[in-house]
Amino acid sequence: MSLWEAVREIRIGDNELWRLLLFAGTLFGFLVGGKVARHVLKSTAARRRGQGAVVWAQLLDSLAQSLVFLLTATGLSLAFRWLQLSDRLMGPVSVATGVLTVLAVGYALYCQVDVLYESLSRRAARTPTTFDDMLVAMLRKSLRLAIVILTLVQAVQMLSDKPLTSVIAGLGVGSLAVALAGQESIKNFFGSLIILADKPFELGQRIQVDGHDGIVETVGMRSTRIRTLDGNLVTYPNGELANKAIVNISLRPYIRRVMNIAIPYDTPPEKVQEAVAIVKQILANHEGMDPARPPRVFFNEFNAASLNILAIYWYHPPDFMAYLAFSERVNFELLRRFNEAGIEFAFPTQTLYLAGDPKRILTVAASAAAAKETPPVVPL
Repeated sequence: MSLWEAVREIRIGDNELWRLLLFAGTLFGFLVGGKVARHVLKSTAARRRGQGAVVWAQLLDSLAQSLVFLLTATGLSLAFRWLQLSDRLMGPVSVATGVLTVLAVGYALYCQVDVLYESLSRRAARTPTTFDDMLVAMLRKSLRLAIVILTLVQAVQMLSDKPLTSVIAGLGVGSLAVALAGQESIKNFFGSLIILADKPFELGQRIQVDGHDGIVETVGMRSTRIRTLDGNLVTYPNGELANKAIVNISLRPYIRRVMNIAIPYDTPPEKVQEAVAIVKQILANHEGMDPARPPRVFFNEFNAASLNILAIYWYHPPDFMAYLAFSERVNFELLRRFNEAGIEFAFPTQTLYLAGDPKRILTVAASAAAAKETPPVVPL
């Protein structure tokens, strides 16, 4: 008897040794082949990304990410064909390998969604609006969710060995129970659709809501994330955000400043007129002026402790840092010109008038004449 014949006669359980060796070799070969292919694809993807072919690089990366799992499932399905299994084991093994293959294919499709996302997001980046960027991000999440659901439905159908219609009907009853338990999630989903339809803001825009002021970072199917000016990350459920009053600061066409310049009450009228003229000169044809909104300056109010000059100007475009720099220059120029003109700025004061002031005659009321007493002095 030759060595090969002797080896062929060795049995372990219901299978010859050579069948077990072929089973292990097939599985090992597909596993090693998958790892080698993943390494090659990742290296090629890195080169293509360096050449600027980002979409092709993402395609190769997505294939590399799912290839090992896919080839392992395929190899396991083929390797079991070398074994002689009893009818009692054949059924569970067939179902298990089938489910594993379905999961591997579903995972491969799940990874390929990134390729579509990369392609669409690059196109959306070339448009002036960020609305399509929000839509692409939500499309990515929707496709992934659909793939997960369809994969699980197919796996459940294989495990239960029931028609697909029965599985879907069972899922319909289950989804009703889930819907009742997850009303908030459904509310947030429809809230995201309302936000996409109304477009109160876009990605990267600065908004104010509920006292929070920040930049919109992401808009998902459940929530929207806002990075505040303090650096904090605020997450709003879309169901609530859709019903909020949202102030979109990024859409304002200008920044308006209202100045109240107070000068003392003892300032002569000529100096008040000069003060108004100085403010008008400083703001005339100022930086960032919108011709449709020239600056306005008025002596408008007698305050409790000062005379008030109201100045209003609009800065365009609404660059906040440029607006602050311009406002600083206005303040310095106003301070310099007032000092040169001898015009003072008012501050909270209180004046007391004493009896006997010749500029303000006080009325003295006589008290009981019969007593011939000096009545108290009462200022008016």
